[in-house]
Amino acid sequence: MSVRRNVESLLFAAAKPLSIKKLAGLADAPVEAVQQVLAELKSEYNRDEKGIQIQQHGQQVQMVTSPLAAKTVAAFLKDEQSGELTDPAIETLTIIAYRGPITKAELDHIRGVNCALILRHLMIKGLVEAEEDKEALVTRYHITFDFLRFLGLRSTEELPDYEQLRNDENLQELLAQVEERVPVDEARAQEVPTAEEGQRHE
Repeated sequence: MSVRRNVESLLFAAAKPLSIKKLAGLADAPVEAVQQVLAELKSEYNRDEKGIQIQQHGQQVQMVTSPLAAKTVAAFLKDEQSGELTDPAIETLTIIAYRGPITKAELDHIRGVNCALILRHLMIKGLVEAEEDKEALVTRYHITFDFLRFLGLRSTEELPDYEQLRNDENLQELLAQVEERVPVDEARAQEVPTAEEGQRHE
């Protein structure tokens, strides 16, 4: 098992800074080994010619875009925010609107595909927000007030056929299957990276 490969992958996929202790637990490696890997990664990434860097504050570590590329990243994010929604994005947004708060694992199961990239685009556009469910130890996604204002609605209950579609029996069966098949650790591993303040990775 490659500690470096696992640590690097976790930093890339994480939606927020991870503690060294948590990295060690997720990578199934000693803290000392993770610290050594982090030193190697910082030596490799933290150079002016690199677009990705390893940022560490105390025991918290995060993979971020280079400050030298901030203008380029900001321009990209602005373009992402202004672009039109694709059909898959609209489908995903509809599911979140009618069934949210919902986990990524549930979304993936309903749509039959990995929704990580679409979720990220929807969050960049300010249409979807992520919220930690501390009791279930998972991240759930829900639509924002900006989305409702765009539609001229005051709440999700005003969506067409809201109660009927939210309580659809087939949908409930699909979600029940997810709860049986997706362990908590796997659900957390599937959480979506964000692009906060133009300094997050792709």
